[in-house]
Amino acid sequence: MKLETISTDFNDEQKRYLEGFAAGLQVLKSGRGLRGAPAKANAEPIGPEAAHIKAQDRVIASGKKLADQEKFKREEHPFDAYPRLKQQALDNANPSPADNFRWRYYGLFYVAPAQDSYMCRLRMPNGILKHWQMAGLADLAESCGGGFSHVTTRANLQIREILPRNAVTLIEGIQDLGLCSRGSGADNIRNVTGTPTAGIDPQELLDTRPFAREWHYHILNDRSLTGLPRKFNVAFDGAGKIAVLEETNDIAFSAVEVKDGFGVEPGIWFRLGVGGITGHRDFAKATGIVVKPEDATKVAEAIVRLFIDLGDRTNRLKARLKYVLDNIGVDKFMETVEERLGRKLTRVPMEAIAPRPVFDRMAHIGTHKQKQDGLNWIGVLLPVAKLTGEQMRGLAKIAQDLGDGDIRLTVWQNLLISGVRDDNVSLATAAIEQIGLAVTSSQIRAGLVACTGNAGCKFAASDTKRHAAEIGDWCEPRVDVDTPLNIHLTGCHHSCAQHYISDIGLIAAKVPAGQGNDTDDTVEGYHLFAGGGFGPQADIGQEVFHDLKAEDTPRTVEKLLKAYLAHRASPDETFLTFARRHDGETLRKLADAEMSS
Repeated sequence: MKLETISTDFNDEQKRYLEGFAAGLQVLKSGRGLRGAPAKANAEPIGPEAAHIKAQDRVIASGKKLADQEKFKREEHPFDAYPRLKQQALDNANPSPADNFRWRYYGLFYVAPAQDSYMCRLRMPNGILKHWQMAGLADLAESCGGGFSHVTTRANLQIREILPRNAVTLIEGIQDLGLCSRGSGADNIRNVTGTPTAGIDPQELLDTRPFAREWHYHILNDRSLTGLPRKFNVAFDGAGKIAVLEETNDIAFSAVEVKDGFGVEPGIWFRLGVGGITGHRDFAKATGIVVKPEDATKVAEAIVRLFIDLGDRTNRLKARLKYVLDNIGVDKFMETVEERLGRKLTRVPMEAIAPRPVFDRMAHIGTHKQKQDGLNWIGVLLPVAKLTGEQMRGLAKIAQDLGDGDIRLTVWQNLLISGVRDDNVSLATAAIEQIGLAVTSSQIRAGLVACTGNAGCKFAASDTKRHAAEIGDWCEPRVDVDTPLNIHLTGCHHSCAQHYISDIGLIAAKVPAGQGNDTDDTVEGYHLFAGGGFGPQADIGQEVFHDLKAEDTPRTVEKLLKAYLAHRASPDETFLTFARRHDGETLRKLADAEMSS
């Protein structure tokens, strides 16, 4: 509608309103917020969002309602809204609910009411960054945030306590360092994980770094791979000593050796798994497919694009790849992927695959020999995954002076300094200890993992990091566990700390404050699971204790560990094996008896 076509019964201001009103209706009609001339009502969607718009249109045509987040994306793509993010920073203004979602595309999470500030999550392929990048992030954490960072369970870093006025300065500062936060939140493909010892591990079958890097940049440079039905995780395991937990991802690429004599070229391939999401009690499903490493990006892209078409855009709780597979089956899904690729993928029987080299569950802590003669990696223990700015700069200096300059993050919420010469190990260890960190640990402390908790996340029901520290402080001097052990605390059903796959896993809950039905008041607490595992021992833990008060949790973990030590079948029996020999009720009775004895 042009000004000259509007009746002269209106004044100029009224005419401009009507013109803007008509243009706005056209934008809403097209459903895309396209730049330039508005699209015709029945125009075929074009551009990088076309597949997403078509998927949304099918939902609407079926009579269903889009989830609010789908509406937000449809009204305005987050990457088109950067000028408004900048203006909010200038105004030090908090985001609207819609913008709170959109800004996650830039890695910014507004975490009110837990904190009246943003959290920023980075992305770094394979979890590796350079010493100067770590030092630069320390400066940004201090100038724009709370002066600290957290290592996450996706081998990543988070910076917290960022006021709105500092948000743009932070994310642009991150880009100045050659890193980014783009696409690290919301409905996007998250940080790409890989074996933390890639390229230096004496037992690895494959260096995952180039494949994680290729997929990372493929995502960043193709906008059509953003705005999925929900978040999407991809991991590459090179069969090194430290687990990547790739089977908990939507796409799991696991390096395997295919043996000769099965009609397939022998050598190193990626075994493909799909649909992992252990917060929903499911590991990646076996496909029987192996992929040449150089084809991993093509196969991953085809899977993601099919998920774009088939994923649920009405119910966020069912909008993950797992539920697509549950609906149509793995075989049908992969057949459709093959149709899109225009070729059949390679399938081999299980007996064609050689056993994976075993994990070393303590390889992420302490000094370990690299495949390069005379060099070592040193695993640094972090107190509940937290690093101060001073510690970040200290680690950067140690990596620069005494290592190869790399800092490698792990999914176990700690980091490695690689390339340390034999004659520098003692010096590096002393320097690490001088900044308040450690390279040795008890089994209890080495496997202690916790999500952010309600101190910094609105979804969490308990203060998981504080309670994890209390469990370590209480149990470490009282129980001498001499076999590998993981204790994971997660704050909500999202299960960021993967509680279901831990030897002992705790999920936060509001639990009754009194005994029985005496009161309706609740306090912070947990449900405790035992017997979860990963890799060859992958399984979901079983509930042992329900409605534990947080204050009682350290003693409960203590008595469960003492029951294990008293009743294990042999000194070599792990807690995992012990827990799986008993049902939840029996474990509870053994633990209760131990406390009363």
